[in-house]
Amino acid sequence: MAIFVDENTKVIVQGLTGGQGRFHGLRNREYGTKIVAGVTPGKGGTDVDGIPVFDTVEEAVALTGATASFVSVPPRFAPNAIIEAAKAGISFVVCITEFIPTKDEAYFFNLLRDEYPGTRLLGPNCPGIISPGRCNIGITSGAIALAGGPVGIVSRSGTLTYQAIHELSQQGIGQTTCVGIGGDPVPGTTFIDCLAAFEADVETKAVLMIGEIGGSDEEKAAEYISEHVSKPVVAYIAGQTAPPGKKMGHAGAIISGSAGTAKAKMDALAAAGVYVAANPTAAGEIMVDIVKKLR
Repeated sequence: MAIFVDENTKVIVQGLTGGQGRFHGLRNREYGTKIVAGVTPGKGGTDVDGIPVFDTVEEAVALTGATASFVSVPPRFAPNAIIEAAKAGISFVVCITEFIPTKDEAYFFNLLRDEYPGTRLLGPNCPGIISPGRCNIGITSGAIALAGGPVGIVSRSGTLTYQAIHELSQQGIGQTTCVGIGGDPVPGTTFIDCLAAFEADVETKAVLMIGEIGGSDEEKAAEYISEHVSKPVVAYIAGQTAPPGKKMGHAGAIISGSAGTAKAKMDALAAAGVYVAANPTAAGEIMVDIVKKLR
């Protein structure tokens, strides 16, 4: 199985007529993803390489039966795009947009949770999701992914997601689903959401988790793993040399005092029985050994 998406997922692209939306939307379609429509206000009735464009998400959903949306619009438009998708009944929204103000993220996060609990948001500021051979929504290269499982990947870092996929694929280790949850302070989907889904997925036999400094999501994930996850988990925490009080990369990757340090996260994960790696390459090597034993 795949988590959150599969080969039957019908996707609309909000912002398909823009440069980034067009580029990645067409790449996703080329991969095999069912891109059934685009949405750009004022561009309804046109098309992008044969993909019909509608003025509203509601209209696109009514005429195509889409259940997922790929949001690729500028930061000032992204909150309304996400909310519009939820109101139209979209059950899975992937938002790759960067630089959305944290107050706006908090607003639509709570709105979706309270009023549209049937809509899952992935992101914002994330690379998206890929279930190799089935569906790719976002900016992850399908060329580096390998279908057939048995490893699920969840990561705050887009770049390290790609490295993890590539290193496993080079060793002949396939992936069930790779989820980039993004590094902003208010992610729509968390480590725990993905860990729970991977635990329930019969095809996923092991999980590779990539975290980073800042916040407490990794510690919360460690607690969840110790109580609810029976499958082997390998983890790497980025930012081990970051100085306190210094933002490193993502908006959420900042250490405040003793909270959010790489060491604290690594210690919590190790205490939960997670295989904690010193670097991304080591994480891949540990996972290869685990998969060999599973076989």
